[in-house]
Amino acid sequence: MELELEPLRLPGVEAKRPIVIAGPCSAETEEQVMDTATQLAAKGIRIFRAGIWKPRTKPGGFEGVGAVGLPWLQRVQKELGMLVSTEVATPRHVEAALEAGVDILWIGARTVANPFAMQELADSLRGADVPVLVKNPVNPDLELWIGGLERINGAGIKRLGVIHRGFSSYDKRIYRNLPMWHIPIELRRRIPHLPIFGDPSHIGGVRELVAPLSQQAMDLGFAGLIVESHCTPDSAWSDAKQQVTPDVLDFILDKLIIRDIKQTTESLETLRRQIDEIDNSVIELLAKRMRISREIGQYKREHNMTVVQTGRYTEILDKRGVQGVLCGMSGDFMKTIFEAIHEESVRQQIDVMNK
Repeated sequence: MELELEPLRLPGVEAKRPIVIAGPCSAETEEQVMDTATQLAAKGIRIFRAGIWKPRTKPGGFEGVGAVGLPWLQRVQKELGMLVSTEVATPRHVEAALEAGVDILWIGARTVANPFAMQELADSLRGADVPVLVKNPVNPDLELWIGGLERINGAGIKRLGVIHRGFSSYDKRIYRNLPMWHIPIELRRRIPHLPIFGDPSHIGGVRELVAPLSQQAMDLGFAGLIVESHCTPDSAWSDAKQQVTPDVLDFILDKLIIRDIKQTTESLETLRRQIDEIDNSVIELLAKRMRISREIGQYKREHNMTVVQTGRYTEILDKRGVQGVLCGMSGDFMKTIFEAIHEESVRQQIDVMNK
């Protein structure tokens, strides 16, 4: 299904990169909302965000003030001239937000992972003319992400965008959610005119990572950023560690280097041809490696040996990891590459042994 898209058309917001959406994780009090919005407006931010309804991993946490906070967003619109945005997760949320005149809606990662919930939201949005931003699902499933977009688009919503907030992982890493940049890159390849907003707050999980992750999003040509900013972040009722003050956000945005995405790439063609030649060589070498793996599989079959030799596998990962680091590549990258090579090598050997 090909998406029918229109430009986001955000009144009063310049189309130049980055389009910035900023505000607290949660609308906590009217005073907190107005204080934060006033500071952000003074820094030139034109789109205010605040969670009215907050999905929490476990019960008992602050789940948002609910519809009582919608008049606070209306006050931000009226007094500061800002557009306002919030997350919706149920048809009731959609109805209340639209009735309150919320300018932009976004759909959270947990909701996007549920096709039934996405269809219910799509049905409730039918006939509305409002921009909708769809976050990536919690798991790294591009088809699920695109499926959610198709459902919303099928309801007649043409002003669509996506938010890349990273992907959940049980592993303890530097990031709260793994960026896995290749997934939004592939999404843009398949849907070129779809605006992508980076969410450095949720990817990083701590305020110290907001700046470098914002720069990475700009380096990848993202249309904008959605950043959590709070007047007093350390006292925030939710996600305190990843929120920054309006002053800090202004500093981060001022230091961003915005790459020219319209520049021609003719001067890169020579280098790209070299990349193509090297890629061809890599494929040929891998094919040669797999031929040897099949010979090893034949030997193991004839001598009644098991396919996987754990000691040898560990030796390969350790040695290749060290070699890669010495050559300027990360250990994690080398581990991923050689795990994939080993998996294919095992498959090739099993094929031979089952003949």
